[in-house]
Amino acid sequence: MPTSMFALKLIFAFALPLVSALKLDIQAHPGSESAKQERCIRNFVAKDQLVVVTATVSGQKGDGQTLNMHIKDAVGNDYAHPRDVAGENRFAFTSHADSAFDVCFENILTASQAVMSPTRSIELDIDIGADAKDWSAIQAGEKLKPVEAELRRLSESAKEVVDEMDYLRTREMKLRDTNESTNERVKWFAIGTMGMLVALGVWQVVYLRAYFRSKHLI
Repeated sequence: MPTSMFALKLIFAFALPLVSALKLDIQAHPGSESAKQERCIRNFVAKDQLVVVTATVSGQKGDGQTLNMHIKDAVGNDYAHPRDVAGENRFAFTSHADSAFDVCFENILTASQAVMSPTRSIELDIDIGADAKDWSAIQAGEKLKPVEAELRRLSESAKEVVDEMDYLRTREMKLRDTNESTNERVKWFAIGTMGMLVALGVWQVVYLRAYFRSKHLI
């Protein structure tokens, strides 16, 4: 199982740059900003990894719609919160923790007159780790051949996969220790409960015998 998972991770890591950007449409809503109206794309990132988010938004500023972005993670870190974006927008950040992060969009209708089906189209591209680096600049700066630059990118991608596997193994060890500790506590709790029930049964028998004797029933 670990071998097959590792192979799949390698395939995903090497094939990821070939995947086209995600495209979505965001319908505008009247009113003010609301987290409930956000539409989010979630991904996972390891600590201290470089992440580059590129969003190409249709329309233009002042067209009666205000598209806001919000990049945050599940542990409370905010990386970017630009408002009224249009055209190509690129945001780069380094993750602060091993956590899932969200790229959220909210489209607010600001036109004073009625707009027929107000919608913004977004083309979203998220690059993480080795894929987030500008390999063209690295190749030019270090005077690498195209094959050398590609091999270096693949090497870093493979290293990220190995690091992720180590992280998953550490998580599995922690979960196993937690399960063993829980099982041990449940065992002693069950033994304690059985002991209390036996003691209660013995006490009831002794009490009832003493009560019946006091009443001269036995």
